[in-house]
Amino acid sequence: QVQLVESGGGLAQPGGSLTLSCAASGFPFSTFYMAWARQSPGKGLEWVSGINMDSTGTYESDSVKGRMTISRDNAKNIVYLQMSNLKSEDTALYMCGKAERSGWARLGDIWAFNSWGRGTQVTVSS
Repeated sequence: QVQLVESGGGLAQPGGSLTLSCAASGFPFSTFYMAWARQSPGKGLEWVSGINMDSTGTYESDSVKGRMTISRDNAKNIVYLQMSNLKSEDTALYMCGKAERSGWARLGDIWAFNSWGRGTQVTVSS
């Protein structure tokens, strides 16, 4: 059974930093692309960043490029999202996702990821 458990969210000031973690289990983690997405009240699921199996390729949305970095540790089955220079518009529920198929996924295509965790809330406010 696929399980994705996010942690690390919280309250941050504008310009601040947070690092999110996602612990994965129930599937061969190293063979799947992984992603982070976010959802704000009244908005749909928005792509944040994705990473391929061996960390040689990532794809971030324009809204977070240069401020958020995805990484993964295949030995620990964890995917991270390092966030810096946070803005109020980054306030959202952040979820990690697993690609539908092993071996490849189109990074940036949120529909290529079919399993999502429950999320961790990030609130950016002074």
